[in-house]
Amino acid sequence: MPGPLVRLAYSELALAQSGTPDQKRALGKPSGLPRPWDPPSCPPALRIAVWTWLDEVAGWINHEYVWVPDQFIPSCWPAHPHIAHELALIADLRRSAGCELTSEALQAWHLYSLPGFLDRTASRLGTSCGPAKHDPWPAAGRDRDFASERALAVRTGLFNRDAVTCPRPDPDATPSQAQIPPRLVLINGSTVDTVTGEVLSPPR
Repeated sequence: MPGPLVRLAYSELALAQSGTPDQKRALGKPSGLPRPWDPPSCPPALRIAVWTWLDEVAGWINHEYVWVPDQFIPSCWPAHPHIAHELALIADLRRSAGCELTSEALQAWHLYSLPGFLDRTASRLGTSCGPAKHDPWPAAGRDRDFASERALAVRTGLFNRDAVTCPRPDPDATPSQAQIPPRLVLINGSTVDTVTGEVLSPPR
């Protein structure tokens, strides 16, 4: 379970969802509340508490659920953003499943959430990180290229070219027969909107 700061954040989120009108007003805008499953939304002190909790969750998952080494969450997990982002979600899902009054959410966590997370961790890391070692990000070179001014200029050119060649509808033009959507007419004269499926009454 998380520490007191993280528990406070969760209790405020619960009040924002189902508290009294006075409690909701006291909390302010719900969009401004920190969400522990999304560490970037948390202020510094809470973020440290979240990282501490996630580190304990990672150790607990490794000890209780991992049998083969390639699914082990490595000790350098904070240096892997893809693990850090997902670990926060996995911890949140496990916490909320433990608060439920039935077992369905916990079963789903065991059947889908945790295995999927461990499989993705293993496939993304491969054999790169192990005990007391952390390998550099293999895709770092491509990431630098993606963020370069040259690559950005190429992408911007493609965007602009697409916008220029995109056909613009003429507001004064009469729609051709091919542009008019088909109309389905029922026996009583009602028509069916082929987009929404709504049955429209016949004109009187």
